[in-house]
Amino acid sequence: MSGIVIRGLPRALAVLLLCTLLTTQAWAQAGLPDFTGLVKEASPAVVNISTTQKVAAGRHPGLPEGLEIPDMPEGPLGDLFRHFFGEGGPGGAPGAPGNGPLEREARSLGSGLIVSADGYILTNNHVVKDAEEIIVRLSDRRELIAEVVGLDERSDVAVLKIDANNLPVARIGKSEDLEVGSWVLAIGSPFGFDYSATAGIVSAKGRSLPRENYVPFIQTDVAINPGNSGGPLYNLDGEVVGVNSQIYSRTGGFMGLSFAIPIEVAMEVAQQLKESGRVSRGWLGVIIQDVTRDLAESFGMKRPMGALVSRVLPESPAEASGLRVGDVILEFNSREVVSSTDLPPIVGRTPVGEKVPVLVMRDGKQTRLRVELGELPEDDVQVASSQPAKPTKTSRLGISVSDLTDRQRKEMELDQEGVLVEQVERGAAAEAGIRQGDVILRINNEPVKSAGDFEQMAKDLPAGRTVPVLVQRRGGPTFLALKVPAKE
Repeated sequence: MSGIVIRGLPRALAVLLLCTLLTTQAWAQAGLPDFTGLVKEASPAVVNISTTQKVAAGRHPGLPEGLEIPDMPEGPLGDLFRHFFGEGGPGGAPGAPGNGPLEREARSLGSGLIVSADGYILTNNHVVKDAEEIIVRLSDRRELIAEVVGLDERSDVAVLKIDANNLPVARIGKSEDLEVGSWVLAIGSPFGFDYSATAGIVSAKGRSLPRENYVPFIQTDVAINPGNSGGPLYNLDGEVVGVNSQIYSRTGGFMGLSFAIPIEVAMEVAQQLKESGRVSRGWLGVIIQDVTRDLAESFGMKRPMGALVSRVLPESPAEASGLRVGDVILEFNSREVVSSTDLPPIVGRTPVGEKVPVLVMRDGKQTRLRVELGELPEDDVQVASSQPAKPTKTSRLGISVSDLTDRQRKEMELDQEGVLVEQVERGAAAEAGIRQGDVILRINNEPVKSAGDFEQMAKDLPAGRTVPVLVQRRGGPTFLALKVPAKE
């Protein structure tokens, strides 16, 4: 054998073994967590939840709306699909593939945590919604039928009750004490594998997700899969800091992005559901958007921050307090509003009827207001989109606008003046993002009353400046930043 040998090993192999030993020692010295004690202590308070519900024939509860499984032929492939999706098959009852009843029974799985020794259980709304029967399996293998105490779709929280006493109870912690990079652990039943433990770190805090404006989610890289929903997220002290709710995935499986409801939010909702069967949230009555760099410049702000008010709803607490379109909310109830997504959870968790201080940026200056919050309506406010009409005017900004008819204003539910954008050509308006069909409500913080008014306002805009433009479009009012061109 050629080469230098150390105690019978080639030098390269000896170096490799030495590096491995040093790395292992470094990991040990770094204090990586040992979750074994945590899992033993916490597992008894975790439950498996299975539900039975009626679904349309051909639909599987685990599939997205509109996606169905085709009838499969007899043979190994068909057997495989029936194994995973039920003997009734997609679209039929046993023994009658494709010719079954209009509805069939479907089963789904989830997780939950025991929050009181007398049988109250916390889980997700989507785990038990529309369920005809809910069975809770405890760590001692007992299976009990659960009753729904209350459901809250906005926070995706549900409270169940089982007839049992002296149950192990989860220890509740504080998600506010978590820091990005903190170790966390989840226990649940992914794909029905009871009491599976997965660990990771906190990736971010205060995440806002589509249609989930009232929950500042905890983002983690803990492996979460179907069946984990409703299960607890623990810190290293064995305290519950979140309720696992959903994942972001392009495949339907875990891809490194999972989201948990902060335990403070979940417990507040649970308490209201236990007391009254419904949840009351604070309501301000504004439509808001983020402040971009260009918008910050147009409003005279040093940096982009806060929630920009693009509409004040009539007869709302915001209107009564004097909040205006174009105000940028910087603080609400003494809490800083860094971005627009920060505001809804803060407002929602503020008690109805409470008077709170609000700091806004208005006309380049900070102004303090006091707002008495109302109660959030059951249904979210919907704003109609605009309809195009015949062009009548062409402006310096590269767009054609026209006056709105009374019928159009009624259809769009507009409570202020404005002009309809008919055509968009190359120019400043197009670069700002103004589109055909938008209704321009304000420009440079001034209301637009008519097409003629808009033409004059466009001519008077200061060349080279960036000004805010408020437009109404599908989804609601939106501020855009417009760079004013030189005068012709």
